[in-house]
Amino acid sequence: MQTSPRRAGAVLLVGRYAGLCGLVLLPVPAAAWAADSGAALADHAASPVPGLPWGLPFLGLLLSIAVLPALAPRFWVRRMGLVSLAWSAALLLPRAAEAGMGVAAAETWHALLIEYLPFATLLLALYTAGGGVHLQGGPAGTPTGNTAMLAIGVALGLVVGTTAAAVVVIQPLLHANAHRRRRMHLVLFLVVLVANAAGALTPLGNPPLYVGLLRGVPFFWPATHLLPHFLLLTTVLLAVFWVLDRYLAASEPPAPQPARLRLRGWGNLGLILLAAVAVLAQGFVHPGAVTLLGQRIGIERLAAIGVFIAVTELSLYLTPRAIRQANDFVWHPMAEVAMLFAGIFITISPVAAMLQAGLEGPLAPLLRLTLDAGGQPIPLLYFWLSGLLSAFLDNAPTYLVFFDLAGIRPEALTGAQTLVLQAISAGATFFGGLTYIGNAPNMMLRAIAAHRGVRMPGFGGFMLRTGALLLPMFVLLSVVFFM
Repeated sequence: MQTSPRRAGAVLLVGRYAGLCGLVLLPVPAAAWAADSGAALADHAASPVPGLPWGLPFLGLLLSIAVLPALAPRFWVRRMGLVSLAWSAALLLPRAAEAGMGVAAAETWHALLIEYLPFATLLLALYTAGGGVHLQGGPAGTPTGNTAMLAIGVALGLVVGTTAAAVVVIQPLLHANAHRRRRMHLVLFLVVLVANAAGALTPLGNPPLYVGLLRGVPFFWPATHLLPHFLLLTTVLLAVFWVLDRYLAASEPPAPQPARLRLRGWGNLGLILLAAVAVLAQGFVHPGAVTLLGQRIGIERLAAIGVFIAVTELSLYLTPRAIRQANDFVWHPMAEVAMLFAGIFITISPVAAMLQAGLEGPLAPLLRLTLDAGGQPIPLLYFWLSGLLSAFLDNAPTYLVFFDLAGIRPEALTGAQTLVLQAISAGATFFGGLTYIGNAPNMMLRAIAAHRGVRMPGFGGFMLRTGALLLPMFVLLSVVFFM
């Protein structure tokens, strides 16, 4: 039986996942795994908070992502997985020398099993199913049509999550504007609006608000308390996009005549909804846990991983090849994100531990900026600090740190605590569009657009452009809601 090209692509992608994870663990002898992993994990739990130097590998990986694509583009395309591996080893080898190979192995396995694998399989499922939805025709390709497409993406993000919505929308948006030379702004606004701002009203597919849901924040709290912030941000940005797109369209060839709107791949929309339900269900269904190589993991999380893999397989099996060809579907963007985020999840671990140590850790001077002389939270600084950290670190742990720092009690929210929680939620959600790593879909959208021939900026160029869009909006939000 021959393997189909699309299944071979998926096998190759999973092979790259496994290969990178295996390479990361090479410095740890098999004997360390055979030893008492439970003892290693106990040592890890009792270990002191890491100092600032342990954040250097994460900083090095960020600088590599920022600099190497511009300085050595061919090397970066071919060797980005090795760069990610090298910075992971730069953390793990000193950690093994300091605390022992068993502890280093336990920490790495925790990062891969608990953090990376659920993230990677969810992204794989959404990328595969999203690539099986093809939208053609309609008004897109004009300033009004493109604005409508972004607005539809924002609405879709409220239902299926930001990642799924962004992956579904980018293909028809780029296809409808294939007659244009300048399309970078389409992707930038897609990142800012659909991949990030669209997650402000629901925990579905939005990690920080999902963490809040698990901590007791009611499901509809974001929708009732962040709606004004969401409407102000999205309305102004959509208006800015329309003006900019109209200006750029004046020097471009005219858009083709709109054809009848047609959507193919309806089954993949159902698979995307299934993946979203699997994400949400993890917060409510807790049948127990199992131990895999010394690391306990909830059965509900393993079941969700199984659902994500099943969604991937069903999408590959059910989607006609013509739909994926019409979307120019390839595996490279997914492979790029998978390789880079494996290193990010490993090297960010000590930085997350510093942040989670709160006022007792090395980042205490920074965190104390959020408190006034009487020790009371300052909503304005919670908004900016939680947001800026979320733009460069994982936004879910950042949300949780500030949630605990402010002493939020969801069952008895006061007026002051409600304002602080609004600031934390808005910051952790809206600031994600500032950088490529601020939210999971950002880097994937960049890779998809680059594959489709869009000249995308590097890390710094992206930050300058999105900063020019978002920072004035954050000042406006600060003045209207948090001062």
